[in-house]
Amino acid sequence: MKKFAFNLLVVFALTSFVLSACGSAATEAPAATEAPAATEAPAATEAPAATEAPAAGGDFEGEVAIVAWAGYIENGSTDPAYDWVTAFEKQTSCKVTVKTAATSDEMVTLMNQGGYDLVTASGDASNRLIAGGKVQEIDLSRIPSWSNVDARLQDAPWHTVDGKHYGVPYQWGPNVLMYNTEVFPEAPTSWDVTFTEMNLPDGATNAGRVQAFDGPIYIADAALYLKYHNPELGIDNPYDLTQEQFDAVVALLTEQRALINRYWHDAFVQMDDFKNEGVVASGSWPFQVNLLAFEGAPISSSFPVEGVTGWADSTMMHVDAPHPNCAYAWMEWSLNPKLQGDLAAWFGSVPAVPAACSGNELLTDAGCAGNGFDQFDTIWFWRTPTAACSTGAGNCIPYSQWVDAYIGIISQ
Repeated sequence: MKKFAFNLLVVFALTSFVLSACGSAATEAPAATEAPAATEAPAATEAPAATEAPAAGGDFEGEVAIVAWAGYIENGSTDPAYDWVTAFEKQTSCKVTVKTAATSDEMVTLMNQGGYDLVTASGDASNRLIAGGKVQEIDLSRIPSWSNVDARLQDAPWHTVDGKHYGVPYQWGPNVLMYNTEVFPEAPTSWDVTFTEMNLPDGATNAGRVQAFDGPIYIADAALYLKYHNPELGIDNPYDLTQEQFDAVVALLTEQRALINRYWHDAFVQMDDFKNEGVVASGSWPFQVNLLAFEGAPISSSFPVEGVTGWADSTMMHVDAPHPNCAYAWMEWSLNPKLQGDLAAWFGSVPAVPAACSGNELLTDAGCAGNGFDQFDTIWFWRTPTAACSTGAGNCIPYSQWVDAYIGIISQ
């Protein structure tokens, strides 16, 4: 990780330019019902130096068009040390083109429009794409490396419906509480510091010094907070909310509005806010925490007692993918341990292939643990809320109402 941070720091100006030009690396994720039951992951093995692209079951079409989060498909132009595109293109003659999306809603819109082969979808997008018939079932016989995928992800509900797989796991991670260590000499143990007006350890109020995520899925974070502090509400799953529970969550977020400095979705803007705008606490991703800490900023992170949400992204194929053979070749390529480890080092995420956790120079053998590998079972992964609820009970508030409510809150 240190080498990753050093390389990234050297090209920080270029990175900022590229990412700002392409869009933010917002990451929304999975359709889990509860934090998944503990499952032993496959044993990690040493990551190979290189992996050959597989045969795709037919002639390559010369291109694969991918909708992706910023930083997910690197070709070495930002930093030569991070390149998992060039070798693939040489071995397959499939030119990789990338359309960067800033939000899950944008990903859904682009896939609805068509013309793309693949999307690195998070759970709140993936389930909408499956329900809308915009992505196709994956033929696992064309993904030889499927058996190397973390067992905890293979049948995950954000890409598996009725036993059918509609995606190949790519990366995952938690939404942690990032904080300023000069303001918090001891790690904050509760999300209270972002939801309740109070004086922080430095004696100053938290009003105007905290942030919240700029997306309706953040309602789940508030629901998780109330699940812990207001058990009388009966919240079990933060994505399955009755009207009464939903109203209580909206009320909490409405009160929180007075404290918010910014609703963030751009990772680099959030980092600048922590460095220059007096922000001292917010939900964030390991990417921002790792980079800020390496730069010498007084930044760390914690997993509060209420728990955390998180994201797990899957590569999904459009139902009318124009280049299906190149798309299958890329999905297989995406599971090689070298790519998985390099991407995890770059983004601060966790590989979908445990073998990537060992022997990768950029990630280091400590990288997976540092990025949250052992926290999987404590994370409530993002998913698309539905009226049917994850249980089929049929009395939950659907995502469309989450969108309407959150727009109303942040617009105040």
